[in-house]
Amino acid sequence: MNEEGKVAFITGANRGLGFETARELGEKGITVILGSRDKAKGEAAAEKLKAKGITAIAFPFDINQFSDHQAIYKYIETHFGKLDILVNNAGIWLESKDIHGANQTSAISQEVLRKTFDANFFNLVALTQTLLPLLKKASAGRIVNLSSILGSLTLHSDPSSPIYDFKAFAYNASKTALNAFTVHLAHELKGTKIKVNSAHPGWVKTDMGGEAAPMEVSEGGKTSAQLALLLENGPTGQFIHLGEALPW
Repeated sequence: MNEEGKVAFITGANRGLGFETARELGEKGITVILGSRDKAKGEAAAEKLKAKGITAIAFPFDINQFSDHQAIYKYIETHFGKLDILVNNAGIWLESKDIHGANQTSAISQEVLRKTFDANFFNLVALTQTLLPLLKKASAGRIVNLSSILGSLTLHSDPSSPIYDFKAFAYNASKTALNAFTVHLAHELKGTKIKVNSAHPGWVKTDMGGEAAPMEVSEGGKTSAQLALLLENGPTGQFIHLGEALPW
């Protein structure tokens, strides 16, 4: 896939997985637009990428503000006329980080559930729907939904799986729903040149992943970048980590 002239929009891109994804794509010659709730942090991240010779643009963006959805659509349409890659990276975790063997499903608050689903699912779907017309104008559109292995119902129901005791209901269920969106949208678009996949980045040393994670931040964007750069014969409607399919 020829990367020259391609444009990518990555949400939550001022740090962590989003920033590393932007770096990976930018190093391929792709113009990367960094969505960031904090304007100053977004601009600082863009400057770091520019120092590496990457064409990076900071754009103030909050997934929970629908006016921002319209603003990024108008910006991309005006300046580029199409969008080649959408990486739905932004997400939140509102539950305790110490979840091993501490299942609190029956006590989860409606507030935590709704806030988690708004950011990780409902508003992500809304953004994708808003930007889809621009992706359809690209020669080979790619949509990457940042999921998690914690969204796998197959592994959560298997007592022998490594995530069996990691039950953070709001976060996990939001990623399960996101995976369903991936499957359904990929099916709708199967006759087009757009590919839609879910990415499990791995357990990475980010603010969300914590210091106990085995993967370094520099490795965190690899799966997202790989799915953003899929060739025409690449998969769609799949749940992937570093090239390997994961169970739904």
